[in-house]
Amino acid sequence: MLVIDKDKCVACGVCASICPVGAISEGEDGKYEINPDECMECYSCMNTCTSDAISEVED
Repeated sequence: MLVIDKDKCVACGVCASICPVGAISEGEDGKYEINPDECMECYSCMNTCTSDAISEVED
């Protein structure tokens, strides 16, 4: 499962724009979050995140 570390997220939106299934959205705090039910774990967001805020964790 991929997650976004909100402490590292700079809210640039690159991850949301690159996600092929729209699994990433802006939260109420302006930082982004990944919907685990929609994420297909293609790692596009993780590979493009400039702040290294996205990582994989075990379910």
